[in-house]
Amino acid sequence: MGKRVTALLALCFLAWSTAWAQPGSAEKAPMYTYVSTWTVPRAMWADYQKVENSDDEVMSKAVADGTLMAFGSYSVLNHQDGEATHGSWFSASSMANLMKMLEGLRSAPDATGQVFAASKHWDYILVSHDYNAHSGTFKNGYLRVGQWNYKAGAGDQGGKVLKATLVTVLEKLLSEGALHAYQIDEETVHSSDPNSVNIAIIANGAEGIDKFDAAIHEMEVSNPVAEAALQSVLDSHGHRDFLAHVDAMAHK
Repeated sequence: MGKRVTALLALCFLAWSTAWAQPGSAEKAPMYTYVSTWTVPRAMWADYQKVENSDDEVMSKAVADGTLMAFGSYSVLNHQDGEATHGSWFSASSMANLMKMLEGLRSAPDATGQVFAASKHWDYILVSHDYNAHSGTFKNGYLRVGQWNYKAGAGDQGGKVLKATLVTVLEKLLSEGALHAYQIDEETVHSSDPNSVNIAIIANGAEGIDKFDAAIHEMEVSNPVAEAALQSVLDSHGHRDFLAHVDAMAHK
């Protein structure tokens, strides 16, 4: 019986997602994002923030002149031993503009300062076709990122399942003001599991996190077709989240 119900839900979702993907829902142009994460010794957090403030000014100008689509810097709230404590990101419509910004930051006088020499460091280069944001500058955001693996052999060609489920929810939350931004991305330069997908939101204050959680719960309860579709492609085993306060961000 359980298998028959699952098959029925899958067929319902196939019809739903096919209807959703009509003309007018064309895939967005790619957005490329460079993420730097740092494990900064606690005694040097203030030193790191001074350098980050300087970088934020540079990236803010790059958003204003169109080199970047967005940037942000954050401080991790759910600390894990040996994991990142701080980070930043910047996004562009091309790899050329992404590398232009990276080279500018790397050539800054404080790029090789003592705080960076004393900190562990990871970089990621991502690409997204599912994203949206409010234009402006914000300092009350909370960044929540969930990393999932696709189930073996399942995948989500063209992101159809995520578009018809999560993106629908995220767009509603964005229109209601609960979110400042969201993006669903994968690595375009693979430095971790190539079968993974990241779901990132920037909530409008801590209240936005509650609204996001409530919306996901509502989907799980009231829309079993969408929930079954997600479970058919995403593997909950190995799923990880992190939560951070967004110290500064801007979006074109």
